[in-house]
Amino acid sequence: MSSLYPTLEDMKVDQVVQAQHAYVANAQATAHAIAYTSGQAGPQAVAMASSLYPSLTDYMGLEITQEMVNHNSQLAVQNNQVAQRYTSTGQGQVAPITGNDVGLRKAEIRQGIREIILCKDQNGKIGLRVQSVNKGLFVAFVHNNSPAALVGLRFGDQILQINGENVAGWDTDKALKFLKKALPQKITMAIRDRPFERTISMQKDSTGTVGFIFKDNKITAIVKDSSAARNGVLTEHHMVEVNGQNVIGLKEKEIKAIFDSVPRTVTITIVPSFVYDHMMKSIGSSLVKKHMDHSIPDL
Repeated sequence: MSSLYPTLEDMKVDQVVQAQHAYVANAQATAHAIAYTSGQAGPQAVAMASSLYPSLTDYMGLEITQEMVNHNSQLAVQNNQVAQRYTSTGQGQVAPITGNDVGLRKAEIRQGIREIILCKDQNGKIGLRVQSVNKGLFVAFVHNNSPAALVGLRFGDQILQINGENVAGWDTDKALKFLKKALPQKITMAIRDRPFERTISMQKDSTGTVGFIFKDNKITAIVKDSSAARNGVLTEHHMVEVNGQNVIGLKEKEIKAIFDSVPRTVTITIVPSFVYDHMMKSIGSSLVKKHMDHSIPDL
């Protein structure tokens, strides 16, 4: 089975390291054979081999060093894999650059269904707005410091049940009426994590950029040969999270500040623009800018 990687850069660096290991092993075997037949040691062959195999420095515009690879290794080097991380479901990924990046873990879209329990606040609210999409019910807005925010609901989460009632086919009005009538002490929901969304991890280059342009959260252009281009970032998509933090409604300078605060690996969560526009069409921009939950998720 082939290995999985969080970014294309991780894959390429792992391939380089694999080539290094194979080249050194072959050179050492050759040196030992020469020493055995001639009675002389062959350090020159090994030294020449070590200088011939590909350098990790300045790869794809990234300053990748052996120290970086070693720093990110969670496990001892086994089977020539330089570093490894695991998703929440236990899936292993080879990650010589990314390592066990916190932002990637916070952004992860988990597979499966989870149950949450929340109650209404003193005003009888849960801090949630929903939107119907393709006969499904989705979270379109989470109010900051609300019960919905405290239980970890996020933009794009799909609600499958409310208090044991299947909500497939419900429109927005029916869902809001049901929630309004629900008892304040306990509301249960079955949730599927953000099925319309996907995460893309990228590596900053030597100038601190990943290579795409956005306006009002919409990705409008991608820089050629950038990490964004290599890892499959697409236009006509809206960026809704950076390293797991919701950025809908933030000013561009605030989003850029989040990017600047990230050391090297950046993970964005994107959704097709037509889905984003549909989900946001009934929510006022002033509400989003003033009250959207932008808290950083816990692990």
